Amino acid sequence: MAGVIGTSTITQVALVVRDIEKTKKKFAAFLGQELPATIDGGKYEVTGTVVYGKAAPEANCLMAFFNIGPAVQLELIQPNGVESCWQDFLDQHGEGLHHIAFGVKNMDEKIKAGEDFGLRCVQRGKYGSGSGEYAYLDGQKDLKCFIELLENY
Repeated sequence: MAGVIGTSTITQVALVVRDIEKTKKKFAAFLGQELPATIDGGKYEVTGTVVYGKAAPEANCLMAFFNIGPAVQLELIQPNGVESCWQDFLDQHGEGLHHIAFGVKNMDEKIKAGEDFGLRCVQRGKYGSGSGEYAYLDGQKDLKCFIELLENY
């Protein structure tokens, strides 16, 4: 059975953090891996970020990625202080598990399926490279975290 969004295969687990450099050094040591690059979320002209239904040209973050299995990444996210689902999470809950991500096709269809299930799309945009898009569905009440949908083009 494929579930609400057509897959049950996790591709990513993400933590929101206050200090990405400090946290990624600890994870690199813990995992026995090289320090990954720190990248930003990209320029609004590419990402077109929408937060709570409104254009959010200033919402951004720093990110670092660790490969922790053959097909799973650990993502660290440090928000930039501007309203976003990352910053709001950090402000309300502190550091910790933000989302579980799944690779999907037909993003609009999958968002609708999530909304029909009772989740609300709170943030959406394209990757900083323009090679795909993401959407965060708020599942904090029932699933205890956000669900991220990732679609590569």
